[in-house]
Amino acid sequence: MSQTKSLQKNKEWPALSEHPFFRYFSFAILYVAQGIPEGMTFFGIPAWMAMHGKSPGEIGAFIGIIGLPWSFKILVAPLMDRFSYLPMGRRRPWVLIGQLGLMISFILMSMVHDPHNHLSLLMVAGFFVSFFGAFQDVATDGMAIDIVPVPEQARANGVMWGAKTIGISLSLVTGTWILNHYGFHESILVLSFAVCLIMLVPLSLRERPGEKILPWTAGQTTPAVLKIQLNSFSKIFKSLLKVFMLPSSLLMSLAFFSFNAGVGLIDALFPVFTIQVAGWTNEGYSHIFSIVNIVSGLLGMLAGGFLSDKFGKRKMLNIYLFLLIGIITGMAALKAYWHSEIIITGFMALYYVLYVFISIGCFAIGMELCWCRVSATQFTLYMAISNMGRAVGASLLGPLKARMGWEFVILAVAAFAFTSLYFIFRLRMNKHLERINGIETEQASKDFQLTNLVGSNL
Repeated sequence: MSQTKSLQKNKEWPALSEHPFFRYFSFAILYVAQGIPEGMTFFGIPAWMAMHGKSPGEIGAFIGIIGLPWSFKILVAPLMDRFSYLPMGRRRPWVLIGQLGLMISFILMSMVHDPHNHLSLLMVAGFFVSFFGAFQDVATDGMAIDIVPVPEQARANGVMWGAKTIGISLSLVTGTWILNHYGFHESILVLSFAVCLIMLVPLSLRERPGEKILPWTAGQTTPAVLKIQLNSFSKIFKSLLKVFMLPSSLLMSLAFFSFNAGVGLIDALFPVFTIQVAGWTNEGYSHIFSIVNIVSGLLGMLAGGFLSDKFGKRKMLNIYLFLLIGIITGMAALKAYWHSEIIITGFMALYYVLYVFISIGCFAIGMELCWCRVSATQFTLYMAISNMGRAVGASLLGPLKARMGWEFVILAVAAFAFTSLYFIFRLRMNKHLERINGIETEQASKDFQLTNLVGSNL
């Protein structure tokens, strides 16, 4: 019998927990899947709206609405920590559900008729696309925290974030071209087909050896999963409260919010500014943005995680934020040169390279701050706070532009980055990790006593 199991195991694809290449490939392709709808909803459609004369307020409102589900991720993360079909893995069933929902909602979005005159319907459709994109993101991040060893986390974040930027860029340039030459329905439908193909990857790869590929195939729950699985919402929320209220956790939450408020503001600003101020077309904007995004994504994959591992996450993060503040301030001061495509393209390139590197560093620190028992919920809480900041920042474009010039709107992005830098500077990582180890030891002792008590009663 054991020999049969051994032969069966040898015929399996290597599991993510035991094979670095499959880990990196799987997480990279899942992040490409997140980037595909994000490229069109956050960048392609807003640029298309700007080309058709929509106001900064309308475009900012659309981006704010589609950004909201990324703030609601905290509502689904506890479900993923509490429930799963464990024979298929702790996170993989949720990844598959999220990917399926993303595909279906993207197809439904393609059916919105005359989007320019039905902005409310477009916003609702965009909301659901973002919801399932966020849902898949929670499951993927939880699986990464569970599966990726701590020494690999910075590099893994580089690969994942780089893959996402590439997905955003490819979907933006492809989707915009189809949008301009064939129409809205065809553009969204073609991209949804790419999301469908990507689903084959999580369908094929197990989290850990011996698990089921599908509910009706051979396999079983592994001991490693049972050890960290919590069996009540009460335990999840009590554990989350313990670790989230630690000082470094709170500081990092504020840093996430501040930085991403600036990101949301500039996300909403770029398509309007480049088209209505600098005189670009939406296709020209999508091409430049896509090239910049691909280059920044590749640099993030090749160097972002490596530099953080070699020189330290916090040290590099501080350097990146200082540089970001400098180039944003410089762009605001160069108002006389905003007509120059070289100046604006150069600014976009520098901004997005630094944005990718900062995001990689922030995510790696966020993962390191997590307690494995509630990793999906804790990391998702950080991401929900980040995306709440992004939605708030995007919604500020209209009010800020109504009261001040573009140069001051750009300086507001620098102010958010400076606030984030202040909070990161105050982090005390070693002390935080010591506190987590103490909480884990205390919890393990309680679990052991409870097991003995139940055993003695039986």
